Amino acid sequence: MVEMQRKSMSSPDETRKFDNGKIDLTNLGEATIGKATFEPGWKWSTSVKPIVKTDSCKQSHTMYVISGRMKVRMDDGSEQEFSAGDTGLVPPGHDAWVVGNEPCVAIDFTGAKTYAQGKP
Repeated sequence: MVEMQRKSMSSPDETRKFDNGKIDLTNLGEATIGKATFEPGWKWSTSVKPIVKTDSCKQSHTMYVISGRMKVRMDDGSEQEFSAGDTGLVPPGHDAWVVGNEPCVAIDFTGAKTYAQGKP
């Protein structure tokens, strides 16, 4: 039987830092929820790609954007911009970057567990 759990993002289980950003992780049973903070100048292809060594982000993200704006370009060239209050589903195979001068803060419900982890 699964027990009820509560954790605070103020005290994450783990924090992964990368150029111009970080992701705070809380683990709840099988689920890992991430709070990502991307500073102006953050771009996946320059900030995270050197860590994971893939051509594009291979994570699937189900997210809620708390503040700021982020643009996502899929490998097929399609683009979408997300801003505060938006929810989104971003499948694997994309690049992303902060738009404007405000940090983009988002909660990731599905792609955080292995985000920004180097390959063994």
